[in-house]
Amino acid sequence: MTQKYAMQLFEEQKVRIVWDTDLEKYFFSIVDVIQVLTDSVDATAYWRKLKQRLRAEGNETVTNCHGLKMLAADGKRRMTDVADTEQLFRLIQSIPSPKAEPFKQWMAQVAAQRIDQLQDPELSINQAIVDYRRLGYSESWINQRIKSIEVRKALTDEWHRAGVEEGQQYASLTDIIYQQWSGFTSKEYKQYKGLKKENLRDNMTNVEITLNMLAEASATELSQQENPQGFAESAGVARRGGKVAQTARQQLEKELGRSVVSPQNAKSLAARKEQKKIK
Repeated sequence: MTQKYAMQLFEEQKVRIVWDTDLEKYFFSIVDVIQVLTDSVDATAYWRKLKQRLRAEGNETVTNCHGLKMLAADGKRRMTDVADTEQLFRLIQSIPSPKAEPFKQWMAQVAAQRIDQLQDPELSINQAIVDYRRLGYSESWINQRIKSIEVRKALTDEWHRAGVEEGQQYASLTDIIYQQWSGFTSKEYKQYKGLKKENLRDNMTNVEITLNMLAEASATELSQQENPQGFAESAGVARRGGKVAQTARQQLEKELGRSVVSPQNAKSLAARKEQKKIK
């Protein structure tokens, strides 16, 4: 099946979801839903115990749930128990929570939005803007981030055309680009910023996003011009695209007299912005 990974927000809490384009339905990470509903310190353990109880009761909701690979806290895709909307509605009935009804309404809204977005892709962008505003990002940062999504999509379309496999090969090419212009792989970059499961691009400064866009846009242009085939040839193109941004970074740092690859993340940037308001 073809899967489209996404992240949705329910009351500022992230829920990992997958849209199955063949079945045309959402699958939700069960542990994320449990975390939202219970505020458990260990949602995985909560789900493990709940699953045992439901199986003992002969509840088919559990036995019919299956696993999909989703992005984990360590940045890797790992098998995660998921449920479709119907299964999740039944499962929620077994979890005592004052958030149950609001969450059901949210799920229905997410499903309805997806249908609308299939007919009008611009709605997906509008929703992303609303979510970023809710999280406190500045308008200038949001504009850059939305543009970066468009640039990234153009690059992954090129990789697809070149026969690069989604998943590990996409991740490897991304690492090549990151390392070339920033000096870090994605894992090292996240560690530098003090991140765990957070999205790296959501924690970049305006300059970092701009440099990464330059690297990816350059790689896309080179790929379209040279028509690489397969991972190895695409890796060479990715490296050269990253080199373009590396040169720009080095020139800017020479002018500024400091590094523009920052340990700042979204939380620290927001805190600094709040301190400026107070002053």
